[in-house]
Amino acid sequence: MMRFLFDPLKGEDWRSWWSARDESIVETLVAIALVVVAIVVVRLIARRIMRRLMAALVQRAEGVKPSRDPEGIKRRAETIEKTTGWAMDIVLFTIASSLVLGELGFNVTALVAGFGIVGVAIGFGAQTFVKDVINGFFILAEDQYRIGDVVRLGDVGGSGPSGVVEDISPRRTVLRDLDGTVHFVPNSAIVIASNMTMDFSRINMNVGVAYKENLEEVIPLINKVCEELQADYPDDITTPPVVLRVDALGESSVDIRIMGNVRMGQQWRLMGELRRRLKNRFDAEGIEIPFP
Repeated sequence: MMRFLFDPLKGEDWRSWWSARDESIVETLVAIALVVVAIVVVRLIARRIMRRLMAALVQRAEGVKPSRDPEGIKRRAETIEKTTGWAMDIVLFTIASSLVLGELGFNVTALVAGFGIVGVAIGFGAQTFVKDVINGFFILAEDQYRIGDVVRLGDVGGSGPSGVVEDISPRRTVLRDLDGTVHFVPNSAIVIASNMTMDFSRINMNVGVAYKENLEEVIPLINKVCEELQADYPDDITTPPVVLRVDALGESSVDIRIMGNVRMGQQWRLMGELRRRLKNRFDAEGIEIPFP
């Protein structure tokens, strides 16, 4: 009669089986614990190195070029750190999962092959998300714009939404336009980012006068009004606006171009004030502003 190696009626067989199982379970648990501890230690070290690198980059940026927004540099560094940390966590989690599954006796190679097929299918659907994150990282790393900047976002050959940047994340940028409408723009859709408030802004406007007016009198008068504006807003105007040139001979007016640098974001308010003053001065001097 055939004898079985394991007899469920014998207590010594059960004790031997449990002893072998205990040793195997303990070894597996110890190996898993070591994997978890190693991953946690690597993550802590990497995070600390990343924070120091970001701090060094902030100090360098503030030293090389005085910041238009010191807090903005720090926020940008924190966002880059968070984005990089998010990617690093995914890599570490993947490595840890593979090692733990291997210790539990799973065929990791077969699992990777199986997940690879699923991953390809998911990858096609996640392409836009990946592009969003990659483009968002470069937007932050290159300091293309920050929260509070006024920007226009779009692609080649077309104009996109414009407004004040309210939030930037690895996936999308949030703008609020002049009407108060909030635009959520995926970072992958941003081909061209036009920042209207980086470092400084500029008064760039035309004033039209009638053909009968003497430009030798009109141009000095415009420059005088610009000087008065500079005197009243010394903190906002960095380069006094002046007449740049006679810009065009239009159908009904001679267009005169005025240009000057101002503090970032102040160009619209100061151009409005300059137009108001020019209108009042032209009226007082009898200079005609024609209309079509």
